Amino acid sequence: MSAPARQIEAAADQRILEHACEHLRRFGPKRTTILDIAEAAGMSHANVYRYFPSKLALFDAVTANWLAALEGQLRVIKEGPDPAYDKLERALSAIQKTYRAKLEADPALFKLLCDAIETNRVVARKHRNKIQGEVQAIVEEGINAGSFRMTDRRRAMALVFDLAHRFIQPISIALDRSIPAPDLAFRAGRAFAAIQRSLVYGDPDFDI
Repeated sequence: MSAPARQIEAAADQRILEHACEHLRRFGPKRTTILDIAEAAGMSHANVYRYFPSKLALFDAVTANWLAALEGQLRVIKEGPDPAYDKLERALSAIQKTYRAKLEADPALFKLLCDAIETNRVVARKHRNKIQGEVQAIVEEGINAGSFRMTDRRRAMALVFDLAHRFIQPISIALDRSIPAPDLAFRAGRAFAAIQRSLVYGDPDFDI
């Protein structure tokens, strides 16, 4: 495929995603149809199916599209010059704040992520693996540099995700939507600080 043809394909794909987001926000997933999205995008529904084989595939693409920014942010944090201690706090805070902000500003699209998690769809598994991979890389950096005394990688990762779960798991964040965002961010910060202390100073009595 030539470069101009690829650009046309990418533009059409993006146009479909934009109209899908608009319809999801206005009507929700049940009332959003491929036919309506195609009409809004100025193309036939058959053409939409060229890009996305089903409505569910389109919804998953919408989900992956907004998650990409968070994944990119975590990658930048991981590759930055800061000590692993600081990177870990920044990464966990970025996850918590991004999810909470999306829940408040764009609840229809956030619900798509929760639905994907509950049904164990590929888009949710890929995102979870990326999140875990970036956090694990930060933890391993701290261990290799000697700044984390908890050197058992399995125990260290279990500690991070067990203690942070309430604040970085989308479904848990949705359940806590009635808690004011500043209050939840404060509580998340305390949990993340406890994780940092356990990794830095070690906790031989912390049995996971």
